Amino acid sequence: MAAVMIGVDPHKGSHTAVAIGADEVPVGLVRVRACAAQAERLLTWAKSWPERTWAVEGAAGLGHLLAQQLVAAGERVLDVQPKLAARVRLLATEAVNKNDPNDARSVAIAALRSAACLPVRPDDRAAVLKIWAKRHRDLSRARTQVACRLHAVLCELVPGGLSKEICAAQAAAILDQAEPGGAVRQARLELAAEFTADMRRIDVQLRETRKKLAVAVRASGSTVTEVFGVGPFIAATVIGDVRDVSRFASRERFAAYNGTAPFAGENDPLRHL
Repeated sequence: MAAVMIGVDPHKGSHTAVAIGADEVPVGLVRVRACAAQAERLLTWAKSWPERTWAVEGAAGLGHLLAQQLVAAGERVLDVQPKLAARVRLLATEAVNKNDPNDARSVAIAALRSAACLPVRPDDRAAVLKIWAKRHRDLSRARTQVACRLHAVLCELVPGGLSKEICAAQAAAILDQAEPGGAVRQARLELAAEFTADMRRIDVQLRETRKKLAVAVRASGSTVTEVFGVGPFIAATVIGDVRDVSRFASRERFAAYNGTAPFAGENDPLRHL
């Protein structure tokens, strides 16, 4: 059988797969429900094409679980960025309706024609670091939100509020000294107490997450933390997002990706500064 490229348009409830040949003509179509047997059903459908490659749109996002299941089954899987598949639809010479089969075919064509689609690798320690780094970011944002709301309530309870960064102990001390009043003031005091409790809870979660980050970074064997100023959180963020630095064509490409420097071409006078 001729080699085929199978494009997959993943969704929360179902996945649509379209197989195409080298001429980009569809040779098969299937839709499977997102369930425990999703990968098995796709593999059963595709067994008539022994020489096959899977192209999953957003293999690091919505299509992550399916892509990992296919890789675990020994399949070759490519990660197709949604923007790349969208460009294929945009450049189609004929009118193409926006539906799951056409989206899956666009994913397959993008993987067939573009060298920018990278192979999907099994999750490793970098994935663990990414998980805990994201958890740390989410908790930090949640704490900032709670602190802002607590500041706002305190301004309505104490003249001038608190002019500096607040912690749960400071807030509790202020509330203990606050004079009781009518129903409105009492409601504000209770709300401030709830925000203080939220802050204490998040502080505990942040401490636990930092411990898990430190353990995960040590287990990864990375030497990134030997760079001055780089702690477990920064190291986990860098390793988790980059995974394999060799996927970047040059140092400049990597710098442009992480935002530390714009891309400088060979003729750019700033390149040698």
